[in-house]
Amino acid sequence: MTTTASTGCVWITGASSGIGRALALRLARAGRPVAASARSLRDLAELSDEARLVGGFVQAHPVDVSDRSAMLAAARDIASDLGPIRLAVFAAGNHLPMSLETFNADVFQRLVQVNLFGVVHGIEAVLPDMLARRAGHIAVVSSVAGYRGLPTASAYGATKAALINMTEALKLDCDRHGIKLQLIDPGFVKTPLTDKNPFPMPFLISAELAAERIEAGLKSGRFEITFPKRFTWMLKLMRVLPYALYFRLTRQATRQR
Repeated sequence: MTTTASTGCVWITGASSGIGRALALRLARAGRPVAASARSLRDLAELSDEARLVGGFVQAHPVDVSDRSAMLAAARDIASDLGPIRLAVFAAGNHLPMSLETFNADVFQRLVQVNLFGVVHGIEAVLPDMLARRAGHIAVVSSVAGYRGLPTASAYGATKAALINMTEALKLDCDRHGIKLQLIDPGFVKTPLTDKNPFPMPFLISAELAAERIEAGLKSGRFEITFPKRFTWMLKLMRVLPYALYFRLTRQATRQR
């Protein structure tokens, strides 16, 4: 597949594995030029090769999302190579389970830098062009772990809650400037990150199915893309429960004692 700078492209961070990788392949297969970012050039090269086999185009742009200057440079390079970034999906993230016995600030700092600032850096990088064009589409991948606190996820959940709040706060301003902003809150998706969870994960789905749901959601007018619906709506209801009932149910569901 050939591309020209006039067509514009999709930029996906966190594209070396999990949801980001599956979404990159799916959008490339649908004919959209994809700029894929992650730290590992080897993983991105394998992704590009796989996309080529299904008739798609993925161009590797390795970057550390926690590096602000590198993210600004990556956005410039992508626009130079593939044209305007018409859709940016910020999916890079990390999860480090942390018990009470292993609680420490280093884990928080690492996750904040990747999960939160990785998205902040990406939004900062694409906004100037989108504002100038009064057009563009940004999707922020958070998690239902940001709805309420879950065992072993004090750091991870805090970063995801921050992403939800930040995206909500930006929504109306984006609307005024012609920029479509969406929030992606998946339930449990089988990835290298969720493989670390030491508790049962109800309604676990594959990364490929998650990518299918995200692609459909990106075409919709919904602000929040969340799935699987049965599970995520249960969690939405749990947000309004009093603490005593919430903690009791969470203890039972995660088998924490």
